[in-house]
Amino acid sequence: MKPEILLIGGATPRMMERLNSKFVVHPLSEITDFDTWVSSHGEKIEAVATNGHDGVKPHIMDALPNVKAISCYGVGYDAIDTKVAVERGIVVTHTPGVLNADVANLAILLMLATSRCLVRDDQWVRSGNWAKNGNAPLTRSIENKKVGILGLGRIGGEIARKLEVFGCDICYHTRTKKEVSYTYCEDLVEMATAVDYLIAITPGGPSTNKLINRTVIDALGPEGTLINVARGSVVDEKEMVQALQEGRLGWAGLDVFADEPNAPEELFNMENVVLTPHTASATIETRQAMGDLTVDNLISFFESGTVKTPVPECAGIAKTD
Repeated sequence: MKPEILLIGGATPRMMERLNSKFVVHPLSEITDFDTWVSSHGEKIEAVATNGHDGVKPHIMDALPNVKAISCYGVGYDAIDTKVAVERGIVVTHTPGVLNADVANLAILLMLATSRCLVRDDQWVRSGNWAKNGNAPLTRSIENKKVGILGLGRIGGEIARKLEVFGCDICYHTRTKKEVSYTYCEDLVEMATAVDYLIAITPGGPSTNKLINRTVIDALGPEGTLINVARGSVVDEKEMVQALQEGRLGWAGLDVFADEPNAPEELFNMENVVLTPHTASATIETRQAMGDLTVDNLISFFESGTVKTPVPECAGIAKTD
């Protein structure tokens, strides 16, 4: 008999075809009365397929006593309580690696879009301003600029590597120093003071909540640019908006927000801000690879007891292939 799994959030047709071939899939979106459903199906569910945004709510985790694995579509998994999972012996996996290139590309795109005023200049042409009033004001180059990266994991390292092409002077801030050629900054405020661009690409969760606060934002200053491709929670959004309004922060390129899909309306008419709807990994190629890895982890777990990409917290209980 096929193992039964709960599907939280959506899945592509390619994912569903593979999941249905190996499992009995129960989409949460089709369950109208969860309490009633749990009474008859809760004990049968052996795994959960979810995503980084929806995660697994505590009441769902509590209602599924026999879950052995949670496979998360996405590199971020802060919406899954890994502490509870480890205590229960549940292996949690995610999809790192396959999205490094495109997330790094979007971070650099946001750098270029803010520095070259892409949104403003696009409107300059569309509005007829170019024909009426002549050339748009000059913009700035990212060549040879100082860039600070908050978080130098897989994606942060890819951003740094790609920025070398632009001759950028790269430094980074993490909890521990890494064996890399870039300059390590033990203090985030000092790094923000020293750089032209601050790129956030650190995991979400309580330890990084509002890590980029008013002090960091003021250190970055009116000539600085904040790029966030991490999690909205990493930045004190209220302080960032106020700093942009008051000119204490120069520019911002934002792919993530504190209350998605809602972004602060104060940002909508700011020419010095570029906004994207959490699309850093949203290419056809990367999303297919993420979906494949999400399903691969589940299939591998049930066929051989191993997984391909466990989250770090599960390193002690997960077997890898």
